[in-house]
Amino acid sequence: MLRIANRVLIGLVGLALLVLGGSVLIAGLGGPLPEWWFYDARSDVLLAESARDRYREDTWWWPAVFGALGLLFGLMVWSLIAQARRNRLTEVLVDSGDGQGALLRARALAGVLAGAAEDLHGVERADVLLVGRRSAPEARVQLVLEAQAAPRETLQRMTYEALATARDSAGLDRLPAEVRMGTLKRRAQRVS
Repeated sequence: MLRIANRVLIGLVGLALLVLGGSVLIAGLGGPLPEWWFYDARSDVLLAESARDRYREDTWWWPAVFGALGLLFGLMVWSLIAQARRNRLTEVLVDSGDGQGALLRARALAGVLAGAAEDLHGVERADVLLVGRRSAPEARVQLVLEAQAAPRETLQRMTYEALATARDSAGLDRLPAEVRMGTLKRRAQRVS
């Protein structure tokens, strides 16, 4: 939910900045703007002459301002690209023995891996996400453990049973995995 709120907020701020910057550009080029818009004439300026002249003697001021704005713009573009880039793998290249290989849906492999993880003793729920390249996938596993589960034993069984079976059945040389474990937060029960 926080990720969705983050993207919506970034999108709204970006849209507001785009509208504001576009209106300044349109007004500067002499284009039409609505009457109620705060910046409407070609002769209007964003910075008054007194504000521009205040730092005229300081030769470092304007290069520093433009450098900081350029850096901020670069960081925003990088953040936009990072937000838009898909992280999830859609298919995995499986060695079929004929030298060409076959494509397996990554969701199918992730579902089987999650099912195998949920079958382990002490695991209540498992979520699996495959990332990386289709010829070298990586698994991100989130395990929700029951109260009586032993984390060390669960991790060993996850590594040597579930992940090894998935790796071998897909014909992969290796299947690196990041396993995160947590427990459900439950209310304390009353004892009477």
